[in-house]
Amino acid sequence: MKIILLHYTPLEVCSHAIRTCWQSFDNSDEGGEKDKALIDRVGNKYKHASTLEHLVYTFYIKGISRALLQELARHRMASLSVKSTRYTLKELKESTPFSEDDFEGASRFIVLTKKEAVDRASIKALNNLQELLKQGISNDYAKFALPECYKTELTWTINARSLQNFLSLRSNKSALWEIRELAYTIYDNLPKEHRYLFEGVIYKEEDK
Repeated sequence: MKIILLHYTPLEVCSHAIRTCWQSFDNSDEGGEKDKALIDRVGNKYKHASTLEHLVYTFYIKGISRALLQELARHRMASLSVKSTRYTLKELKESTPFSEDDFEGASRFIVLTKKEAVDRASIKALNNLQELLKQGISNDYAKFALPECYKTELTWTINARSLQNFLSLRSNKSALWEIRELAYTIYDNLPKEHRYLFEGVIYKEEDK
């Protein structure tokens, strides 16, 4: 998978929102350490987490499975714009069928698990879908045969409060392995000056 941070809200927007409540603008250091500490204190320590909703992040997420996409859809306080199977299955239709052990070739279209029996079954499912397309079945019907492993991509926008919830749940050992990888990769792609807001919710690397 590949994650690109497309856009994010500067920290001073959040500190300004917090200072609006007390009209304490004169105490600001224009997004410096004082304002950063204020955001952490009010948003995290005092649990006025609604203030963190002023921080918004937009990511471009590539190469995840549709199984993971279903998991992402459960996080309702986020916006998803997803690659359409209705309009993009042509790329599969125009490729050649894959042998059951052509894991490298098939990985262009599917997420592999490194469980050989599962990956072979996934390639069979991919070939079945491709055959339907080559028979002239429309994408609207053929997509019902999409395997869960089929790769997709999306633009994902989420605020800091909801992202804290996401990272807390999805970096946990009990989470799906693929979404755990996504959680850590998203954290690694956050602006360095923002990561301190999420350090207390994400599981440490040694807990992976």
